[in-house]
Amino acid sequence: MSRIGNKTITIPAGVEVTIAEGNEVTVKGPKGTLTRQFDSRMTIEQNGSEITVRRPNDEKHVKQLHGTTRALIHNMVVGVSDGFKKELQISGVGYRAEAKNNVLTLNMGFSHPVIINVEEGLKVETPKQDQIVVSGIDKQRVGELAANIRAVRKPEPYKGKGIAYKDEHIRRKEGKKAA
Repeated sequence: MSRIGNKTITIPAGVEVTIAEGNEVTVKGPKGTLTRQFDSRMTIEQNGSEITVRRPNDEKHVKQLHGTTRALIHNMVVGVSDGFKKELQISGVGYRAEAKNNVLTLNMGFSHPVIINVEEGLKVETPKQDQIVVSGIDKQRVGELAANIRAVRKPEPYKGKGIAYKDEHIRRKEGKKAA
């Protein structure tokens, strides 16, 4: 029994969901529109303001697909109504970030600034020089861009310098000791 897959998805006010032929789900909301094609074995039904996902049998891969399908549809509904946001924190002397016109410029101690072009549909803000906020309606794209930014200079364990998620705990190591 899939606990996630059996949950119903409640559609908030202002969000419109259409299920087309071949399990193509389109979700429209105040923040935008998302469309995604799902596996044809899943049965996606809309009853008023609720969506249910059913599976045809109890094979292992079908059970896994059941929970994944439900979670993806739920993320689409939350994305177009509330949106998703990832916050990153920069620590280190001279490390800074600046966002202008869909371009993020990172000065991370390299001999050159690292320039990251932001895709359409995503938004990057730098409220302070050492903070980066990635936001958008697609959870996967927001997380992927945040992970790519973090990969420029991952936090190191000795001084904690680098780019980390705001709520991330960095395991610290003790350095060499003088004899």
